[in-house]
Amino acid sequence: MTRKHTPFVDQATVASYVENVRRIVPGLDDLHRMAMLLLAEEAPEAAHILVVGAGGGMEIRAMAEARPAWRFTGVDPSGPMLDLAHEMLQPVADRVDLRKGTVAQAPDGPFDGATCLLTLHHLDGGERLRTLEGIRRRLTPGANLIITEHTAPDPDPVRWMTRSVAFGDRDGLDWEKAETTGRMMIERLTLLSPADEESFLREAGFTEIALFYAALSFRGWIASVGRP
Repeated sequence: MTRKHTPFVDQATVASYVENVRRIVPGLDDLHRMAMLLLAEEAPEAAHILVVGAGGGMEIRAMAEARPAWRFTGVDPSGPMLDLAHEMLQPVADRVDLRKGTVAQAPDGPFDGATCLLTLHHLDGGERLRTLEGIRRRLTPGANLIITEHTAPDPDPVRWMTRSVAFGDRDGLDWEKAETTGRMMIERLTLLSPADEESFLREAGFTEIALFYAALSFRGWIASVGRP
C-alpha cells in the first residue's frame, strides 16, 4: 500500500500500540462491538470475516469473543504488528488466519463481511480506492463493510486533530502541544472530508453508505455490497 507514513515498524510504537490506541480513540471497545453488530446484521451464524489492517488483533479478538462461530482472515503489511496480533489472538487462534500484506494478499473469499479500522487514513487516494475495490470484490452480495478513520470534518482539520490529540493526552491539557502534534499528524495522514469518504465508497462499488460513528476527528461508516 502507498502510505504517507509507516510508523508500525518501530518496536517501541508497536509495543505501546494497544495502550495508546485505547487512550486515543474515543470508545474503542464500543466501536469494536458496533462493528460486530453491524456485520452480524447480514452475516450468517458461521461467518468468515475479512479484516484489512489486522495488526494488533484487537478488533478480531473482540469480535471472536462475541461471535464464537465466526472465522477471520486478517492482512497487514507490518510484520511487528502481526506479531502483536498473534500474541493478542492466542485464545482464539484456531479461528484466525493472519497474513502479511495488503488486501491483494487476502484470499479471494467470498467473505461474509469486512472491517478496515484505523487504516485507510494511512493510504493515498489511489491506494485507498484500490483497497476498497479489493475488499468489495471479496465480499458476498449483501455483505457489509465497516470502516473507521481520522477525517477532516470541516475545512479546518487542524482544529479537529488538535481536539483528538488533546483527548488522548491524559497527563494534562496543553493546547499548544496538542496543536503541534496535530499538525504533524495531518502531514503524515491522508484526511478526507466525510463527503469525499462516501464518494470513495460509492466509486468502489458500495451502496447503502451510512455514518454510524463520530468522535472528534474520527468517523466510521457502514457500506454494503449490493445484491443482484
